[in-house]
Amino acid sequence: MKKTGNFGRNARILALCGAALFATAADAQNTVITADKMIDVLTGKVVEFPAIFVGEDGRITSIADARTVRWGSDVKHINLSGKTLLPGLIDMHVHLDGPADIGGYRGLEFTDSFWGMTAVGNANAMLKAGFTTVRNVGSGNRNDIGLKQAIENGYATGPRIVPAGYALGATGGHCDSTFLPPSLEKAEKEEGIADSLDELRYQVRRQRKYGAEVIKVCATGGVFSRNTEPGQQQLSESELRVIADEAHQWGLRVAAHAHGGDGIKAAVKAGIDTIEHASLVDDEGIKLAAARVRPVWFSMDIYNTEYTQSEGAKNGVLEDNLRKDREVAQIQRDNFRKAHKAGVKMVFGSDAGVMPHGEIGKQFRVMVEYGMTPLEAIQAATRNGAQALGREKDVGAIAVGRFADIIAVDGDPLTNVRELESVDAVVKSGKLID
Repeated sequence: MKKTGNFGRNARILALCGAALFATAADAQNTVITADKMIDVLTGKVVEFPAIFVGEDGRITSIADARTVRWGSDVKHINLSGKTLLPGLIDMHVHLDGPADIGGYRGLEFTDSFWGMTAVGNANAMLKAGFTTVRNVGSGNRNDIGLKQAIENGYATGPRIVPAGYALGATGGHCDSTFLPPSLEKAEKEEGIADSLDELRYQVRRQRKYGAEVIKVCATGGVFSRNTEPGQQQLSESELRVIADEAHQWGLRVAAHAHGGDGIKAAVKAGIDTIEHASLVDDEGIKLAAARVRPVWFSMDIYNTEYTQSEGAKNGVLEDNLRKDREVAQIQRDNFRKAHKAGVKMVFGSDAGVMPHGEIGKQFRVMVEYGMTPLEAIQAATRNGAQALGREKDVGAIAVGRFADIIAVDGDPLTNVRELESVDAVVKSGKLID
């Protein structure tokens, strides 16, 4: 009995000391964020009354119970009472320098630098929509790299950007310029365009040299290019393998635009990391993706056709492009369901730029309609995105050591995922975005 009593007293003393030590540590922090609930996307559990402490470097230092922990008056308090917190969202397929309301030949109305200017507003819109990290898969004039630098140095407001620079592709393919006659084309190839293994290897090195953090390649034809069909394979498996091997050697990952079944299978076999669109994937391609030892992720933009079909013609999109969009749309959604059911790893990719950047949260609804639970859809845009980027130490979860990139909504997104269509607060690196 005596030993038991001593143990109880000692336990109480240790608990009190621990609480004091924790409070002292908390007092040393820069910011604390509190709310009613927090969704832990790593476990799928809901945490009641979190208090998230953030250091001067914008990373989370500790997470405690807001009902019991105390902090000093010098700690900035972001009070999100009544809200549910989630990690900042990740969109793995965006085009920040592509305004959605300018399509087809209307783009010729504007000067070259126009597109980079529009990227600033589009990035801001995505941040306010709750997307604190985006992967920009191809831009003109390396607008994504310049914008990333402007945001990081305080000249613009926007999400963390993982830039690709110029996309790689074959002459006359989806990533090439296909809207102009020969008399208006440059004599030399467009940046990123290559037609041999050595040229493709060089283009990987060149994009990395000038700031690319992911390599984008077009393995098949596309919907919004001219003189290509989505199902056409445009690079061979050996060409795709050279790109993947070279990029991996430099520590970069590769995203392959691939609508067609043969191109998807070639990209999976070649070691590509993410398959963009995956619209016409067949059963064999799904089986290959689900079974591959090195993870491969599908990024399927299954919402944007609602925008393109309602607004595309008004925006100048050519009827041939709208025709391809109509033909692919429902097949892609059905294949999303099949791929998810088969266990293929999935990330959130909207193709923002085809649709308005601030509206991409609408895709969550469609992801749930086609087979995901709300939690799975949220994890696709958080935990899974971080894994596919190889940046699990930085983003994708509200966890100690990661950046305090956090969003807040009024309701419960685990029962109504449409809460993510309009977020109520956005925090990036522990700072509330106005």
